[in-house]
Amino acid sequence: MQEKLLAQGAEAQILLYKNTVKKLRTKKSYRIKELDEKIRKQRTKKEANLLEKASKLIPTPNVIKTSIYEIDMQFINGKKLSEHLDKLNYKEISNQIGKQIAILHDNDIIHGDLTTSNMILENKTNKLYFIDFGLGFTSHKIEDKAVDLHLIKEALEAKHFNISNECFKAIIEGYKSSKNAHQVIERLRKVESRGRYKEQY
Repeated sequence: MQEKLLAQGAEAQILLYKNTVKKLRTKKSYRIKELDEKIRKQRTKKEANLLEKASKLIPTPNVIKTSIYEIDMQFINGKKLSEHLDKLNYKEISNQIGKQIAILHDNDIIHGDLTTSNMILENKTNKLYFIDFGLGFTSHKIEDKAVDLHLIKEALEAKHFNISNECFKAIIEGYKSSKNAHQVIERLRKVESRGRYKEQY
């Protein structure tokens, strides 16, 4: 059985082999070889560590093994929300998204790429899995947590325009389970005030 290419990103290839997803950080010819190797190694290790930490808190793919430039993890058989959210119980799912972001933030994990492309509703259990922590990091800063929420709001507006307001309000309701919810939501308003006018929530 050959490996199947699931996605080709700027930083990595995502491959499927049987029930294992391989994330392979590929060489960048425009970078100096030694620097490229160092960056790929550091980013792979950082993401694996973050994924291990997050997996103890919310549903994420289990890390099977890591090597210098590769993370092997569990394949989640389910619906990618970017393709299916509009056809599902999107308010309930959005509320769950908010609760899971709150759990990550209460443990100082910033996902860094909160889009519905990085969320999968598992078929058998209906568990909501967060994937791809490649841009993630740890931070206790309220600003970083507010920006994380701002990312999912922008992603909803871009991909799910017709339901984006309802979804984001449900995410905020779920997020209120966070110990720092009030501060983060207040900061989110400030983050948004730097750009164009946004609806209040």
